[in-house]
Amino acid sequence: MSESKEDVRKTISLIIESGYQVDREAFELLTSISHRVDIYSLVKDLIEEISLLSEKPLFITREIIEKKLVDKTDVTETLREVSGKYIFKPHAKEVETDLKVLSDPTDKISATGSLKDCIEYFRNRFRKISRILRNRIDVRDAGSISDALKAPENSKIKILCMIMEKRETKRGVFFRIEDLEDQALAFVPAENHEVYQKAQRALLDQIVCISSIKGKNNLLIVDDIILPDVPLKKPNRSHAPVYVALLSDLHVGSKMFMEKEFRQFIKWLRGEVGNKYLREISGYIKYVLIAGDIVDGVGIYPQQYEELEIKDLYEQYKVAARLLGEIPEYIDIIIIPGNHDATRRALPQPAISKEYAELLYEDERIHMLGDPSVISLHNVVVLLTHGRSLDDIISAVPNMSFQSPDEAMKVLLQCRHLAPIYGMRTLIASEKVDHLVIENVPDIFHAGHIHVMKYSTYRGILIANSGAWQEQTEYQREMGHIPNPGIIPVVNLQTLDVIPIDFTTTMM
Repeated sequence: MSESKEDVRKTISLIIESGYQVDREAFELLTSISHRVDIYSLVKDLIEEISLLSEKPLFITREIIEKKLVDKTDVTETLREVSGKYIFKPHAKEVETDLKVLSDPTDKISATGSLKDCIEYFRNRFRKISRILRNRIDVRDAGSISDALKAPENSKIKILCMIMEKRETKRGVFFRIEDLEDQALAFVPAENHEVYQKAQRALLDQIVCISSIKGKNNLLIVDDIILPDVPLKKPNRSHAPVYVALLSDLHVGSKMFMEKEFRQFIKWLRGEVGNKYLREISGYIKYVLIAGDIVDGVGIYPQQYEELEIKDLYEQYKVAARLLGEIPEYIDIIIIPGNHDATRRALPQPAISKEYAELLYEDERIHMLGDPSVISLHNVVVLLTHGRSLDDIISAVPNMSFQSPDEAMKVLLQCRHLAPIYGMRTLIASEKVDHLVIENVPDIFHAGHIHVMKYSTYRGILIANSGAWQEQTEYQREMGHIPNPGIIPVVNLQTLDVIPIDFTTTMM
């Protein structure tokens, strides 16, 4: 008799002597793994655990053995085919959490709404982005508007300024610009096609460097517009083999919340659904990042009440907490608010109020942060924002579309600001410090809000809009906006490669 057959015989005898029976599938499993696992010790430990239960099973089933296999740390293979079935053991469970919060506005918010605060807000924005601009070699010699106005006619000058007004004509684009001390009129001729296109895409309240020639009557003739932009970079990467799942816009409480598909996502994280390839991916998930709109809220827009499945805000958060609580315990969850969540509407937003979301705060794996926040995961820097200002960018910049939110996110990186336009749909609080300036250049830029999953790379930065878990609403239908919910980007932090996974398909 071979050694493995003898191990099976001894193990079956142990089960029977302990007063239990063994079904056929459990016997086949023990036989198939006997040459790789010490099945006698495994079953002995299992029986000792069962003996402590108040209700003991009659049969030792395949499922009971598989669960014990998952819990054993000496089973080194994450996913192994056994008799046509898989045993799932997540790699991420063995990796220690490496999460650092680099910035979070929650405890720094102090706006009073005064005119003085408003003025200081724009001054702070100007100073911060001016410093970023001056890091560029082609901007270091830039002066002030006052210097430009004093310069002789036909002088070539560069100035740092904020665009206050913009007027397009057949001849070109006129800008009213200003800095901390002065203001001037600048003109971009239409015949300078490349610069004219830059001028068309320029945003109000955006801070730029203008290269110009001094014209008559103090008019500045623009020959280039230099953006703060992000430098071309080699992104940081994790040494540990871990993945992150990017989510946003659950809208729990809405009649259109895709609860069935979201539960499939949770089952996938637990290794319960999906083919071998998909389950292997789920075994590496160490973090889930949620970029706002956890719940649908109450009173967010007209006629919303009729579209709510759960009409109480507290209950919406309770249901959300219960769902997220089913995510495996070794996975850390990072949550920032969106415009539907229980916190102030104006940016920057503090973390979701503990008063409404107490169950989320009680879960030690969940980290509640504000919008925007910057975190580090195994040395990979992630910028998190809900993306409310993407509506404004798509409306204001030519050739932008709701079907390509990553392009609008690219504009924010070029501006080095998460809400550059003041006074449109995005509410911005007049903080004394502008928390919306992108000072830390991220490796991953993650947003939501648009309900369209799209990703791309810009100057070494992974841009990802993580879509939604809400089916098309009546408002979206009227606007002709077509979301693609139920699809998430999963990012390998070692390579920054993206794996999109669709939970609306039958394969899940």
